[in-house]
Amino acid sequence: MSIETNIQAVKDFFAAIGRGDREALLALVAEDIEWIIPGKDWPLAGTHRGHAGLTDLLETASKSIETSTEPREFVAQGDRVLVLGFTSGKIKATNKMFEDDWIFAITVRDGRLTNIREYVDTQALARASQIDASGPV
Repeated sequence: MSIETNIQAVKDFFAAIGRGDREALLALVAEDIEWIIPGKDWPLAGTHRGHAGLTDLLETASKSIETSTEPREFVAQGDRVLVLGFTSGKIKATNKMFEDDWIFAITVRDGRLTNIREYVDTQALARASQIDASGPV
């Protein structure tokens, strides 16, 4: 597949996320997708595998976090697409806001996303996920 096709698949993926279109997301990713989100002390961290893992991740995200995500730049070489972006949001359990500049390293094969590795501000997300001694804000 061409670099342009790979970039378009990734753009379509982010557009489907923005619309909350799970069917479109599943159509854009391989059956054995692996999505790695680094960190601990926040609900989305971990390695999520396959369509079931992606579905669980999306359900956890919708229950625990509100976000506005803006992919800003797409850089590609071969089957890899790097996406630079920005997210602002709120952790629902704590009502705390966060901002996060991020990079996604995405592998695309045969028009489908096979691997996503996020490079995010895990500290900002962990801080927003912490419940103060007095309880949620």
